[in-house]
Amino acid sequence: MSDGENDYTEYPVSSKTVYQGALLHVKEDRVRLPNGKPAKREYIEHQGAVLIIALLDENTVLLERQYRYPVRQHCIELPAGKKERGEAPLLTAQRELKEETGYEANDWQQLGSLLPCIGYADEVIEFYVARDLRFIGAAHDDGEFLDVFPLSIDEAIAWIGAGKIKDVKTIAGLFWARHLRE
Repeated sequence: MSDGENDYTEYPVSSKTVYQGALLHVKEDRVRLPNGKPAKREYIEHQGAVLIIALLDENTVLLERQYRYPVRQHCIELPAGKKERGEAPLLTAQRELKEETGYEANDWQQLGSLLPCIGYADEVIEFYVARDLRFIGAAHDDGEFLDVFPLSIDEAIAWIGAGKIKDVKTIAGLFWARHLRE
């Protein structure tokens, strides 16, 4: 914390698991607020995920179209996926790129991370750019149905403005891809 900033840290007093599923781990914590009063915090623990900006060339990215049940619609996204417990983010990115798109990359660069839902989850999404791609054949997970297609970065940015791309991690990744190109 820099000089002049107030400390609004909340301190955990107790924690309990409310729900433990294959994907989500819901917690309920009791905390002490900065003014000393108690409060309750509910949140989701998430093992983390990766997003891949897979560049076919400096102007073209690979995108996916898949049905997302929670929002009941088909969504257009950059390749992404959750980490397995204990899996290094780069290994997750390499695995997910191959499984979802059928491509491998010879050149990987870690860009940074995104906290997509800080109000109710601890998820961190690590961003990677993948270059020098070669197609080897997709191996989708059982129950995973998606279309993979190339699109220019400029057209993808236009799709954001037109409401065709709504996924926050994809929007951030596409703007990052445009920045890398420039």
